[in-house]
Amino acid sequence: MTSPTPPPGPRPPKIRLFSRSSWPQARHLAGVLRTETVGGALLLSGALIALIWANSPWSDSYTRLGDVVPWPGAPWHLDLNLATWAADGLLAIFFFVVGLELKREFVAGDLRDPRRAALPIAAALGGMVLPALIYVAVVLSGGGEGLRGWAIPTATDIAFALAVLAVVSSHLPQGLRAFLLTLAVVDDLFAITIIAIFYTADFHPVPLLAAFAPIGLFAVLVQRGRTWWWALIPLAIAAWTLMHASGVHATVAGVLLGFTVPVLARRRAGGDQTATASAEAGEGGLAARLEHRWRPVSAGFAVPIFALFAAGVTLRGTDLGALLSDPIVIAIVAALVFGKSIGIFGSTYLLARFTRAELDEDITWADLLGIALLAGVGFTVSLLIGDLAFGPGSTADDRVKAAVLLGSVISAGLAATVLSRRNAAYRGVAEKERLDADGDGVPDVYQHPDAR
Repeated sequence: MTSPTPPPGPRPPKIRLFSRSSWPQARHLAGVLRTETVGGALLLSGALIALIWANSPWSDSYTRLGDVVPWPGAPWHLDLNLATWAADGLLAIFFFVVGLELKREFVAGDLRDPRRAALPIAAALGGMVLPALIYVAVVLSGGGEGLRGWAIPTATDIAFALAVLAVVSSHLPQGLRAFLLTLAVVDDLFAITIIAIFYTADFHPVPLLAAFAPIGLFAVLVQRGRTWWWALIPLAIAAWTLMHASGVHATVAGVLLGFTVPVLARRRAGGDQTATASAEAGEGGLAARLEHRWRPVSAGFAVPIFALFAAGVTLRGTDLGALLSDPIVIAIVAALVFGKSIGIFGSTYLLARFTRAELDEDITWADLLGIALLAGVGFTVSLLIGDLAFGPGSTADDRVKAAVLLGSVISAGLAATVLSRRNAAYRGVAEKERLDADGDGVPDVYQHPDAR
């Protein structure tokens, strides 16, 4: 006599793509987006000033300003001009904030949950691999000159993208905004890895090993909660200087320093130090406090100043026909506009298809297409990689700047067109996400996720 077949166990719940995160995570995200949106407006202003200045009768003064060396003959290869200080020095602040955000995402944010992390990681990979392949294919078909710039179209500029959203007044649902921010953060992680591995010249191991001494001391202090500015800032400068002297791009030091900062808040319980593992704890941790302090500096000063020095491509006297037919320009524009959008949309669609995941009921595939197009807005990291690939001020570098600006503008225009068509629906979702009927300070949808 055969034993009865046991009833099947409960099926695991389906993954819902672009669903809302927790209220603490949503509140943190809202603060980040406000800062980055303002920073995006300043970034666009810096880029616009650079373009107008570089194409004005006073263009020579723009070039001379970037070439000024404030400390000629400085040791440790620090006799850099202002344009290089903006790229290597100020962007270290940007990447420090990126390191803090990455650490927070992996410890207390969406990336700590493998089910939620799979989507932005897969989308970021698809949105980096396909643009690189398109760039290589186009450049090879044009003779192969410029292959070193294959990584230029792989990164998304979150500040620029959010500025576009602000212009079109898009009320994106919280799940989509969280996806866009997390995608950009993962993008930045891959980008800094590419810079460290593929764009390191004249490598010197001794300064690199020495750089880990101030990074280690920095880690000891922040892990113990010691936030003495007179100790942390000199240690950060020492780490940056040694990293720069090693030949590895100095911005890598910023990311490593950000990774050392603890995320979870520590509280006394029975006389012992204990750490909570919730997103709420992440809000009170040192990483959140330092990010709150340094993100405005990054978004409001460091990145706009970098844009001022990096975006000034001179088009006066340029044969626009020759420029637009240049293989490097075509490769970057095609990679940003088509590679980014198809890579992100395609990888997300495949993830949903093979995991039987479902879109959140407030989200459509058209919404994802708009976000994928918006991710084609590459600026800060793209221009940085262009400088590293071809050298600042070179002919190829000018073509890179023009192509990045053109590809970003086209991507932004297409994204604005797609997303603005759904603005009425987005406003309805935004109103639901703000509704707090019981007046407890937490919107009802975060307390009762199944309430529609």
